[in-house]
Amino acid sequence: MVNKGELNRTILVGVSKNRGDACLVGEYLDELERLVDTLGFEVICKLMVNLKQINPATFIGRGKVEEIKLIVKGKGINEVIFDDDLSPRQLKNLENLLGVEVTDRTGVILEIFAKHAKTKEAKTQVELASLQYLLPRLRRRWTHLERQIGGVGVRGGPGETQIEIDKRIIRERIAKLKKELMEIDKEREVQDKRRENFFRIALVGYTNTGKSTILNTLTSADVVAENKLFTTLDTTTRLWQIDKYHKALISDTIGFIRKLPHTLIASFRSTLKEVRDSDLIVKVADISTDQCLDQIENVNEVLRQIGADKKPYIIVFNKIDIMNRDVFLRAKRLYSDAIYISALNKLRINTLKERILREIEKEELEVPIELPLESVKEISLVRNFCKVLEEQYYNSTVSFRVKCYRKVWNWLKYQLSKS
Repeated sequence: MVNKGELNRTILVGVSKNRGDACLVGEYLDELERLVDTLGFEVICKLMVNLKQINPATFIGRGKVEEIKLIVKGKGINEVIFDDDLSPRQLKNLENLLGVEVTDRTGVILEIFAKHAKTKEAKTQVELASLQYLLPRLRRRWTHLERQIGGVGVRGGPGETQIEIDKRIIRERIAKLKKELMEIDKEREVQDKRRENFFRIALVGYTNTGKSTILNTLTSADVVAENKLFTTLDTTTRLWQIDKYHKALISDTIGFIRKLPHTLIASFRSTLKEVRDSDLIVKVADISTDQCLDQIENVNEVLRQIGADKKPYIIVFNKIDIMNRDVFLRAKRLYSDAIYISALNKLRINTLKERILREIEKEELEVPIELPLESVKEISLVRNFCKVLEEQYYNSTVSFRVKCYRKVWNWLKYQLSKS
């Protein structure tokens, strides 16, 4: 997508393949409008096209292409954005017929990600996904390299050669980026070893549901929380001192969205590993929106894709201060065990805290420990990392009965064995 230095005037196009999905397509277009708004573009109109089958050359029929062309000319549109992924051939044909730039949903999301990537990891992940998306569409983007080929039996020319060179350069860059992400994975493995004795919580959910605000409220973190899509691209992890005896690492992860491109899920595998390695997933949904319950389904689908759908979880409906009552009543019927909060206004946060504590306590062990009185360091470790239920002193030893998280106990056993 090219920003021409002025506010892009766009038309959004969605496709309905049967009468029953018209409402859903309308929701997708509303979501696409929010994505486009995040880029600062102006949506002039939204068009829903009813199709019996997809046209392999132009995605939509020629009649609809002509209809869009009239809108483009009449309203000064300089970009047409489709809610569905288009093939390289379809993109090229539509641009030739409409005379303006054509983009699909994946292109929009990649543009947003590129805009919001701040860290080296996020930039690497976004560049990899962008190049994988660009590679088959190179002919369309590099039109200045194409040459007119004429004559019977002519199969190539300077333009074709240059495009192949560009493709090779991109493939080499993709290979390099994949190696860089493998190195990042190794660094994460080292980091994970330092976190082995902590209970790990991952906040997951649709983008802009308030995950960052929840993290800030629970841990007094200073994560940027804006009313925009995909503000968070990197996983942010903070230590949460829940009470005197319980600590946990809680992570704010990248926001999900419907039709999240597979290239992005693949590229962000190291970021999403935080979700796979968690002990508890907190699924966050925005109960102020009509799409709230769909958000939960979308989250479940992405969790299935990354192999994290069997993890213990809690469902949290956020923004109850501005909730949609009809959605609330449906949510109550479908998810009787869910929690309802307003992270921004700190409403019912203790309910969430208590529920998480119950989940941690399910994983706790009650164990006896006996140590020599002179083992001051080890005694201190027991008191710092365990809930002491009983403590008795004898002539030269101290005997504890404690409760602690199983991973803490595995780590503590190793520390005590070294004494």
